[in-house]
Amino acid sequence: MPTETFADLVAAEDVLLFVNAAITATGQREFRSEAYRQQLSLDFLHEYVRVNYRRVYAASLALDINDHNAVRIVQGLLEHAAEASDEERRTEGRLIAARLAKLPPQRVYRLFRGLRAAKVNNRRTRAIMRDWLAGRPDPAHDAVKYRTGLKTAVRHAHLRLDDDGGQPGAAPGGELGAFLFRPGKLPRYRHGLLDAWRRAHYEQGAVGELPFTVAEGFAARHGMKREAFLERMAPRMTRLERLRTQGQRGKASPRELPAGVDLTVMPLTRLALYVLAFDAPARRQHRAELTLALRTAARRAAGPHAGSWGRVAAVLDDSYSSSGSGEKRRRPLAVALACHFLLEALAAPGAYAPLWTSGVRDPLLVRPWGPTPLGLRVLDALEHGPDRLVIVSDGWDNAPPGLAGEVLRVWRTRLDPDRSTAVVHVNPVYDADGFDVRRLSPGVPTAGIRDAEDLPALVEIAHFSEGRTGPAELYAYLDRQVARFVNDDPSGGPL
Repeated sequence: MPTETFADLVAAEDVLLFVNAAITATGQREFRSEAYRQQLSLDFLHEYVRVNYRRVYAASLALDINDHNAVRIVQGLLEHAAEASDEERRTEGRLIAARLAKLPPQRVYRLFRGLRAAKVNNRRTRAIMRDWLAGRPDPAHDAVKYRTGLKTAVRHAHLRLDDDGGQPGAAPGGELGAFLFRPGKLPRYRHGLLDAWRRAHYEQGAVGELPFTVAEGFAARHGMKREAFLERMAPRMTRLERLRTQGQRGKASPRELPAGVDLTVMPLTRLALYVLAFDAPARRQHRAELTLALRTAARRAAGPHAGSWGRVAAVLDDSYSSSGSGEKRRRPLAVALACHFLLEALAAPGAYAPLWTSGVRDPLLVRPWGPTPLGLRVLDALEHGPDRLVIVSDGWDNAPPGLAGEVLRVWRTRLDPDRSTAVVHVNPVYDADGFDVRRLSPGVPTAGIRDAEDLPALVEIAHFSEGRTGPAELYAYLDRQVARFVNDDPSGGPL
């Protein structure tokens, strides 16, 4: 094999390894590894890929990576801007602007604080901060809810605030500037939310006009009873805030579904996490509502792919390790549950066969329990003769150890060399020691997964790790994803 071809293959493997890490790893403790090991592993991967494959490092922003790694990539690109060419900086600027537009605002403000701490204040960084702030729908809301973050961004980017408390970048001396930097100077504010924040310091009635997370602090300062405060704030809460505080509100029981919340509009994986927070009796009690919500969310996630995957068999891991960790409670199990309903929607009608490692037949009652007999379940799944076999597991096959890998090897080499059954393994857990997600067999494509909604796209990425497509196809795929991602951003970002 020519040296350059071998180098290309190594580069492609490095790219896939980093993508899997950026999808699954968040630097938090996992079932089998501590947080510091996760963080050290991520630190190495980010620096290695940024230095050796900067173009790919930036292109990762266009993939379904998690927010933690997206923020790290943006900060790495901006901190080390001198390493990039002019053309690379232009592409990176567009990618960064498009990614920031999709991130939760609290993460973006945290990024801005990190850039200030790292003393990154070049012209491109200021332009990115300015344009992101200019695109915020209600700067006054940000001034109240993310006060410290907005102050840091305005100072660091040398921005001026207008007279209305509206968009940054206009004349100095506006009331938004006074609110942030000269509190107490104005006797009152024209903007209702800013004035509610002022009055909330001494008037309980103004507390209910504030965003919930801000009002919580004032409620504690005024000594308001938690139950009464939550009932009063319920109309102003977001859907997730109502779900989070459901058990603390007066008439709400931890086993009751929240009133006024449409579960069917929740993202699939987040809904699965919510369902698993109920105990088994509550899930039985609300079986119809919870099942309807999960199936509705799954059909929405499947989109145009619904019913197009033919006969599908799934091996779903509900072993004890799917309980996750203190930071990621039941996350692996929630991903498996969400994948179950999504695969049901993707399969042809009546052509879906789910097999849980515990042997449970009722998906709504799954719980983290027992060993991980993946090999036995893979054998059972292959007996159905599926067009696709999807394995959702952390890859720790231990009952007996290594059986799944051997079954898949024999299946690929002896029983199905023509690959009439497409097999893919998606893994929701990052293995810090291996710098990747744990694999079952070299002959089976593996991809990291964080949200079940990304499953169709991840199946496409996973096939690059199988070795049947070359590096050129992988880089062409990344270029297509970058073009699609940037074009979704109407502004195009700072160039």
